[in-house]
Amino acid sequence: MRLNVTAIATSSALLWAVAMFLTGLANMIWPTYGQDFLQVMDSIYPGYEATASFGQVIVGSLYALVDAAVAGAAFAWLYNLLAARSSTA
Repeated sequence: MRLNVTAIATSSALLWAVAMFLTGLANMIWPTYGQDFLQVMDSIYPGYEATASFGQVIVGSLYALVDAAVAGAAFAWLYNLLAARSSTA
């Protein structure tokens, strides 16, 4: 069975971006919510700061969108490559 690379990339990108967006919004409402998670993302995504501002929520969400799209596409591509090799063996 082959995975659809575009579908996996799109779905993982949307899922991760929405998770980052909702965590950022919740942190704006409740300042301690998700703070440790946002600080980890701060250390990973250059230009993103774990501050309670709407601009930073958008920046973090865009980084998450691109990050997860690349990771999802790489995962699906690698899965398809390894599945094809194991089915011929």
